[in-house]
Amino acid sequence: MLNHITIMGRLTRDPELRRTGSGIAVASFSLAVDRDYSPKDGGERETDFIDCVAWRQTGEFVSKYFTKGRMAVVSGRLQIRSWTDKDGNKRRTAEVVADNVYFGDSKRDDQSGSSYSGNSYGNYGNYGSAPAAPAAPAYGGYSAPTAPASDFAMLDDDDAQLPF
Repeated sequence: MLNHITIMGRLTRDPELRRTGSGIAVASFSLAVDRDYSPKDGGERETDFIDCVAWRQTGEFVSKYFTKGRMAVVSGRLQIRSWTDKDGNKRRTAEVVADNVYFGDSKRDDQSGSSYSGNSYGNYGNYGSAPAAPAAPAYGGYSAPTAPASDFAMLDDDDAQLPF
């Protein structure tokens, strides 16, 4: 069976870090995730508010580096949890158990107050310009050696001279 989910959205509140009785860190947060489509009548896009939970080092990472409004990419699994409320009613809730959480925007974008530009996904962590790609070598990926042929020494047919 396969249960894998990847979502990208903005944190609706600061993550809440708690610890279990045995000291394991768990962070709870929720993401506002826009739907991919707009309504036919031209209205605003709908937004889903998805609860997430991150355990151990991932939870500590989220609580330390993410705040309300930051763009996050969460990869994990969908979990349906049953519980009983204070009135004794059985309830169910869906949440994403995060395996990995990535930055969906750069810190520089967040500090300048600019809005999400749409190209941050896949570029998170790239704070500078990318280095220029090297020129493509000739002959389909093979580049001829630049050293003159006189720098090479011929070996005799004796295998004893081989280093392996």
